[in-house]
Amino acid sequence: MFVAPIAVAQTDSNIAPLTFRSAQEEARFHALSSELRCVMCQNQSLADSNAIIARDLRVEVLALMRKGMSDAEIKTFLVQRYGEFVLYRPRMQGANVLLWLAPGLLLLGGGLVLFAVVKRRQSNSPKSSVTTSDEEQEW
Repeated sequence: MFVAPIAVAQTDSNIAPLTFRSAQEEARFHALSSELRCVMCQNQSLADSNAIIARDLRVEVLALMRKGMSDAEIKTFLVQRYGEFVLYRPRMQGANVLLWLAPGLLLLGGGLVLFAVVKRRQSNSPKSSVTTSDEEQEW
C-alpha cells in the first residue's frame, strides 16, 4: 500500500522558551513578533508559528532588540533579508501602492460602469407617447 507523503513544517518540541530580562522587553518582543510573518508558514505570525525557522527568527529578533535596534530597524533588516512578505502590513511604497489602492480603484470603476449602463438604458428606452384618441388606447 502506497501512502502519499504530506508536506509539513518542521517543528522541534524540545526547545526551551525564550527568557526575557524584563516585562517591557517581553511586551515589546511579543508586539514585534506578532507584526512579522513566518517565512515558511504563510499565514502565521512569527509569534504563532512552531516551525524551526520561526524559532530561529524569534531568537534573532530578540538578539537584535538586545543590540539596541529599534522596531523599525529590525523590520528593515528582516525585509532586506526576506522581502516585504515578512511584514503583515507591507509598507505603502513602490509596487505595494497598487496593492493598497486596487480595491478602491476597482470599486470606483465598477460604480462608474454601473452608472454608465443605467444611463444608457434610460436613454435607449422608448418614451411613452400620450395618446388622446380612444381608438389608439387599449383598455
